[in-house]
Amino acid sequence: MEEIEKRVEALLFSSTRPLSIDEISKILNVENEKTRIAIENLKKRYENSAIEIAETPEGFEMRIKPEYRKEASKVALGYDLSKGMIKTLALVIYKNPIKQSEIVKIQGNRAYEYIEKLERKGLIKTKKIGRTKLVYLSEDIEKYFGMSLKEIKERIEKVISSK
Repeated sequence: MEEIEKRVEALLFSSTRPLSIDEISKILNVENEKTRIAIENLKKRYENSAIEIAETPEGFEMRIKPEYRKEASKVALGYDLSKGMIKTLALVIYKNPIKQSEIVKIQGNRAYEYIEKLERKGLIKTKKIGRTKLVYLSEDIEKYFGMSLKEIKERIEKVISSK
């Protein structure tokens, strides 16, 4: 079982997105139950660490615990967000709230995907208004980044200008 845990850990560490039990099991060619046990063992192993194995609606991911994100963000703001997601989030931060149709005009059709992913991460919320949606920041944005909204704006500006 220890070897399966190491292999699951390597997948979660190297993945840029959450992975489902089925997906991990298929990649490693092991039964779902063995993958599930390995994930539970990894979660226990990381209990006293700044890292956690977390379950999201999309699957499992290895990430920094919220209470340590402020320090980590000094070197890697949005480490788990694509450039497109960061740009979408920046639009929402600066225009909060903003119509989804306006974001799509600026970024193109990929914006729908970015909005969906940001919403699943709990960074934004959407509300249907007419034929579009109103996109606005969630209450958890400051907690997610471990800094104030003002600090987030400053850091996002730096990230966008450097990419």
